[in-house]
Amino acid sequence: MYRYIIRRLIYIIPMLLGISSLSFFIMQLAPGDALTQMALSPDVTEEIMEAMRARFWLDQPPYMQYFRWITQLFRGDMGHSFLWHAPVTWVIKQRVFNSLLLTVVSLIVAWSLAIPIGIHSAVNQYSWSDKLLTFFAFIGVSIPNWFLGLLLLYLNLSRGWGLPIGGMTSIDFAEFTFWEKVVDLARHMVLPVIVLSTGTLASLMRYMRSNLLDVLRQDFVTTARAKGLSERVVIYKHAVRNAINPLITIFGFQLGSILSGASLTEIVMNWPGIGSLMLNAVQGQDYYLVMGNLVIGAVMLIIGNLTADILLAASDPRIRYE
Repeated sequence: MYRYIIRRLIYIIPMLLGISSLSFFIMQLAPGDALTQMALSPDVTEEIMEAMRARFWLDQPPYMQYFRWITQLFRGDMGHSFLWHAPVTWVIKQRVFNSLLLTVVSLIVAWSLAIPIGIHSAVNQYSWSDKLLTFFAFIGVSIPNWFLGLLLLYLNLSRGWGLPIGGMTSIDFAEFTFWEKVVDLARHMVLPVIVLSTGTLASLMRYMRSNLLDVLRQDFVTTARAKGLSERVVIYKHAVRNAINPLITIFGFQLGSILSGASLTEIVMNWPGIGSLMLNAVQGQDYYLVMGNLVIGAVMLIIGNLTADILLAASDPRIRYE
């Protein structure tokens, strides 16, 4: 198992090289560069533009720009953001907590509801509650996040729910007491969390229901019931443990997208996270900020998949990676 983990960690280097190089050269296909808007200002002379291009290697061929950037990346430096006029690492740090908070809370809500709902739906197959839950699950899977976000914003305004729209905190947040800050932050998170967790909840519920139904039809479940074990023990101790394995793989993918998976929701709901930062970086052709976000997303995806594999090995003794 240790050798497997080490091999997977070593694979990060060629994967980062492939992802970063492809992304960098695709960015180069866009007309102009990050200094194009600056050149439109009458206060910026040609000498200043040449000095800026030389400072950020924009006067060199694209392959040399990439080589310089990847060299300094392995030293822990992601480069300089043109839009923020600050190191890329510092810029990303300002938004990481916001995205993590929203994504983690949404995942906790989705998983804590999806597992018991899926179990209930499978155990009570074709009952009125199963049909109702399945109906809402199909709706949750079908509705895009951006549409659900716009719908909730409209209902919030038209129905007078009174929930905050946009942002993460109120204007006078700094003057609040600790518990007032917690309540204010929670009120700002209600709509984004609903939007982000709905699709995940619906898909996880369907996966859990389908997997558990397959397991309940297997011979070892029939044998456990024939031995006189209670239905609760058969379901929760034997069936659910086997049905949960495919969901561990899904958890790994969700862990890998914990920073980038909420991008569209953040943009629609005006949540100050990595998503809106990435959109501004792409629009402003801030190469190094885009590359920094992509590298972090790739590393998180690899770590998430590795975590899922380790959890699978821990939960199922039949799985070995040697």
